[in-house]
Amino acid sequence: MVGPSSQVSKALLSLLFLLIVFFAWMDVNLYIRIQDYPIRDTDPFLNAANSSLLLLKSPLPGGSHPSTVTAPLLAPPSSSSVPQQLNRYVVRYEDVAWVGCDLNPLCDVTVKAMMLDHTNHYLFAPIATIVDNVAGFSKGDLVTPNMISTFHVFVAIAAGRMVASDSLGYRRIGVVLFQFRTFLDDLDGHVARAKKNIRGERSDIGSAGYYIDGICDGLGCIALMIGAFVFLRNNPPRRGYTQLQSIIPVAEPKGSSESGVIYKVKVTTKKVARKVLCYTGMLMLSSTGWNRYIAIYQDMLERENVTPTQYLHQESVFRSTGFFCIAWLWRIFNVHALLHFLLLSVFCDKLWEYLRLVQYSGYVALLVIISVAEMHLLGVQTFIYKSLTASNSSL
Repeated sequence: MVGPSSQVSKALLSLLFLLIVFFAWMDVNLYIRIQDYPIRDTDPFLNAANSSLLLLKSPLPGGSHPSTVTAPLLAPPSSSSVPQQLNRYVVRYEDVAWVGCDLNPLCDVTVKAMMLDHTNHYLFAPIATIVDNVAGFSKGDLVTPNMISTFHVFVAIAAGRMVASDSLGYRRIGVVLFQFRTFLDDLDGHVARAKKNIRGERSDIGSAGYYIDGICDGLGCIALMIGAFVFLRNNPPRRGYTQLQSIIPVAEPKGSSESGVIYKVKVTTKKVARKVLCYTGMLMLSSTGWNRYIAIYQDMLERENVTPTQYLHQESVFRSTGFFCIAWLWRIFNVHALLHFLLLSVFCDKLWEYLRLVQYSGYVALLVIISVAEMHLLGVQTFIYKSLTASNSSL
């Protein structure tokens, strides 16, 4: 049972189910939006790409065809003659979206947005926009992104202290507090991008704020994992057995007049530390890989100083099913998603079971995703840039 009563349990499970359905529905809409509408509003490149569509006929790697890269996005004028086809106009997603792009997470499609976890992308990002519009953080200098990043470290410390509590109620408050910290992490990024007039989810790699935010995120994760360790150390797992004392025999001595219950040896502090350290290492591996692929894909697919043909290749990769699948896997296994799963296990009082479940399988999944992403990167780099360099040198 998740809650103290069956009604609370059913309500929480229903809410979780609705969130999963909402996230899946948004993913479908994201895929449709990527396929049917322009990804970037760089008009010179779009015009050059639209004209080039009449000349490119050969299929591209991955099964896609250049004529389908932006063909569904273009609405032709009244006549179908070739000269008039060159003047086709672009139908942008923001022109047909029901929700304004200020709050719609599907408007600005970026590499980071596609690889961001569902909760941050579809829930916290729009809420952060609303909070910033009301409070005006990005329009003034009273509250800076670095101040928000520093503040959410203290929120994470408070959350870790709650998670370490013996009371399930306090641990659930700790979960809510840490999710509030996650929202603040989203808010500081939104404010930083708004101050620099950057649209969509993008990492400002190399800036001071980028490193400060990373350090603050790391400190918050450490606070949470310390809280999880303290709780498990003080409350060692006892599957089906009564409260264990500090020294417990493996079995009752013969002739004992006790109730006949045979106790298992409790999980030692060393085993608890091993589980927590394994998950901490998993968070570090996920964070390193996730940030690496965001940086590389962002440079390859969002670079603007490219030729029209390179732009077409960028669009083709962006719309490919292979890239969407890799980005979706990182949505599930990035560091933010893993923290959400950990918090859910704390809320449901299943922390030890969750840590046991993913101790090895989590590493296997991450290594598989990293291997697939590395192979995909090599193919994308050759397809967009090296192949063009080789063809130009042969001429």
